[in-house]
Amino acid sequence: MIAPIPAVAAMASYPLADPAPEGAISLAQNESAFPPSPRALAAGAAALARGALYPDADWSDLRAAIAAVHDVSGESILCGAGSMELIGAVIRAFSGPGDEVLGSRFGYLFVATACRQSGARYVCADETDYTVCVDSLLRSVGADTRIVFVCNPANPTGTRIANAEIIRLRAGLPARVLLVVDQAYGEFDDQDARPVFDLVAGGGTVVLRSFSKAYGLAGARVGWGLFPPAIGVEARKLLNPNNVGAVSQAMAAAAMRDGAHMRAIVTETRRAREALAATLRTAGFAPPRSHTNFLLIPFASPRACRAADRSLRAEGLLLRGMDGYGLGHCLRVTIGPAEAMARVAARLCAGGPAFPDEGGG
Repeated sequence: MIAPIPAVAAMASYPLADPAPEGAISLAQNESAFPPSPRALAAGAAALARGALYPDADWSDLRAAIAAVHDVSGESILCGAGSMELIGAVIRAFSGPGDEVLGSRFGYLFVATACRQSGARYVCADETDYTVCVDSLLRSVGADTRIVFVCNPANPTGTRIANAEIIRLRAGLPARVLLVVDQAYGEFDDQDARPVFDLVAGGGTVVLRSFSKAYGLAGARVGWGLFPPAIGVEARKLLNPNNVGAVSQAMAAAAMRDGAHMRAIVTETRRAREALAATLRTAGFAPPRSHTNFLLIPFASPRACRAADRSLRAEGLLLRGMDGYGLGHCLRVTIGPAEAMARVAARLCAGGPAFPDEGGG
């Protein structure tokens, strides 16, 4: 039987959240607690009638919607089957064997997977209090660094740095180094995105966004990014033709144009997130301040974290363990329905940060 190439054989599959058993509530994948815009649902239903046709390979209407809402050039936009496709394309296009891609210690793990696909080395700079440290990143840039990747706001910590720090990072990087700023949770951040978007015009920065979070379209798989022309031309070569289905394009364009619905989701998500964080802090937990649709919950030890996870699962509540990030003492909880949040808070507060171990290690 034919064998895979060595690089693929050495890879592990990208770790996804455990599937939720019947009757359980998954709070592990950072999906929206709220349904998509009614306009997006109507647009998707209408697009189904054209299902015999290939989708628009240039994402024309979707790019027009994004460009109008964010006041950017449609020519600078690429769309992907989720921002993950765009991440993979950029890394494969601009890094390979012998190159380094520099990220932050608790940065998005899919970047490491994409580096294994390209043959590049993924290296990490230290963080401060679960937060990206620009000085640490700049000190970690070496002769082999090709790409610096920053998720802001960050996954899985939920923290963020000021846009001024992103600008300082770009200014401190060599011109030969590409900066990729992943803003998948950007809609939950109250900073003006314009200063970071403006970096794209300089030619060395890519900014990525997603419809999976604030727009409630995780199932549609749509991401987008702003690319300098020379970078976009090369990255697009690695995107699948007709990569975003017609239904998904129609839903995303309609969702982008329904800003009021998105802002309502963001407002309610923030309210529920802050209420949960306040309740947990009262019980002795110290979650870092989040600017996303999830909360990172540190426990006193990995053992306490595992005990809490078992207890929650026994109640049909699935959170995300963070062992893969080197955060074995943490769980990440997606902000979900109010009843589920109340159950999570009650269970965790009953045990506290040093959650009692009832056995099972």
